[in-house]
Amino acid sequence: MLQLSKTLALVTASLALVVLSAEGCGSSNTGTTSGGTAPDGGSPEQTGQSCKAATDCYPGLDGGTLKGAAQCLTQVPNGYCTHACQTDADCCAVPGECRTSLKQVCSPFESTGQMLCFLSCDDSVLPAADAGADAATVDPNVFCQSNANATFTCRSTGGGSKNRKVCLP
Repeated sequence: MLQLSKTLALVTASLALVVLSAEGCGSSNTGTTSGGTAPDGGSPEQTGQSCKAATDCYPGLDGGTLKGAAQCLTQVPNGYCTHACQTDADCCAVPGECRTSLKQVCSPFESTGQMLCFLSCDDSVLPAADAGADAATVDPNVFCQSNANATFTCRSTGGGSKNRKVCLP
């Protein structure tokens, strides 16, 4: 009986180790082409990445090549990497700036009047919920959580008459 008890304890410990090891496994792929939360839980795009300062944003790119100064919006929980822009074309204008096909838009942020790049959740970028021609579109919050970051929701930039619907925490 003592031997059976020891064997059972060994099997239980081994199973626990296997389960814990399996939970730690995952893809080492850090890139994505169509959206999806990045492996670290952040945005798959450089726009929307967490930050503490502008120097945390757009690593690997010469900040001078962006079509506007890099910024870290620290008033957003965990920070939000973005950069200044004049038009939507300024977002993703530099090779390597954008990693996915997620649409980015240039919009004023809150009452600052600053025009900045954001990940869009406008109705025009939302996919159909299914392949049917009359299908409703995916919920904007679900779109943001599935494609940008699990903590993001779709909300207005709050920039007055030029505000846009974007994915933000």
